[in-house]
Amino acid sequence: MSSPDDPLYVTHDGPVATLWLNRPAKRNAVTFDMWRTMADTCAQLAGDPSVRVLVVRGVGDHFCAGADIGDLDRPTPAEYGAANHAAEDALATFPKPTVAFITGSCVGGGAEIAIACDLRIADTTARFGITPARLGIVYPPFAVERAVCVLGPATAKLLLFTGEIVDADRAARLGLVHEVHAPDAAQLRLAALTNLLATERSLLSQMASKAMVDAAAADGRIPQQLAAEWSAAMTASADRIEGIAAFQERRPPRFTWAPPAGT
Repeated sequence: MSSPDDPLYVTHDGPVATLWLNRPAKRNAVTFDMWRTMADTCAQLAGDPSVRVLVVRGVGDHFCAGADIGDLDRPTPAEYGAANHAAEDALATFPKPTVAFITGSCVGGGAEIAIACDLRIADTTARFGITPARLGIVYPPFAVERAVCVLGPATAKLLLFTGEIVDADRAARLGLVHEVHAPDAAQLRLAALTNLLATERSLLSQMASKAMVDAAAADGRIPQQLAAEWSAAMTASADRIEGIAAFQERRPPRFTWAPPAGT
């Protein structure tokens, strides 16, 4: 169990789990141990049937100022890179919807974490940058791949070449965030969005959509076997019948589908 004293901890609000980056004095810069914990924590939450949505956010005024520079060579660059990759992959492949809630700094490794999430909501204090060119280092290849997939090659090159820090409005124009709101309104939007995703929409539809969108983004196509698996799940599920009945009866649906244990 994590606690609010840990540099990375989890809280639960019904079906919504929140993964908190908790080094506010360092603008939530991520250490080697935090990368390792993030991978394990995402794996645990992915298998928890009570979790419908995962939010990632920072304690205090900032989302994440990136990797802790003083920690990059601990224990070795190869081991650090492996921990970083495992964390990013565990977040990117989380089977249920994920939302990054971004305030203040979202730079370097922080941008990597945000881009690995499905949805990104920012308030007007947010500032974004992919900054390896400022340090003379090479951004991890897997993070470059994700940035290209999410942002497109032209925008990824712009951010990687320049290392510029962009404000929230420009980040939205670049496709880096989906929505920008004033701070109080952003909190309300996060609560409304996560409630919608977790309680008013079919998890079957969400997980199927995520799996197929990710497959199409990676390979340009949805494998026939993947499509068949989700078609079979839909056929066997009561969600389809409930959704149609609720629509016809003009009432909120009561979806009940849950993934098989261990999914």
